[in-house]
Amino acid sequence: MSHIEESIDVAVPVTTAYNQWTQFEEFPEFMSGVERVDQLSDSRTHWVTNIAGTQREFDADITQQVPDERIAWASRNGPKQAGVVTFHRLDESHTRIMLQMEYAPENFTEAVGDKMGLVRRKAKQDLDNFKEFIESRGAETGTWRGKI
Repeated sequence: MSHIEESIDVAVPVTTAYNQWTQFEEFPEFMSGVERVDQLSDSRTHWVTNIAGTQREFDADITQQVPDERIAWASRNGPKQAGVVTFHRLDESHTRIMLQMEYAPENFTEAVGDKMGLVRRKAKQDLDNFKEFIESRGAETGTWRGKI
């Protein structure tokens, strides 16, 4: 398994950052390679991705969700991955988002990409894109405040 840790500071309150991150169907707006995310239930999502010409579909379970604090997940099938995103209040209008993720490259090409740091760079770019997305809007597109 490979491990990624990345973080970014965003200029929105912690509740705004967290609320936006619960809007999984909006992920294609800021995550490159994510074509679609369907929210199947409060704790299950279905993903369609296309990364470097390889399309995949898989389901992921939300294993823990605590409002304004954390969202953890693990894939059910397809690419093996699990992770957690945590939200840290810096002050009234700034939040630090921390991503920790483990994944297993499935083939030679993915293993080479992993060794070259491509997955880590993609994760960092997705966080940068999220920052631009939420700061340009100034407000979340929706919210889910349930606890898992």
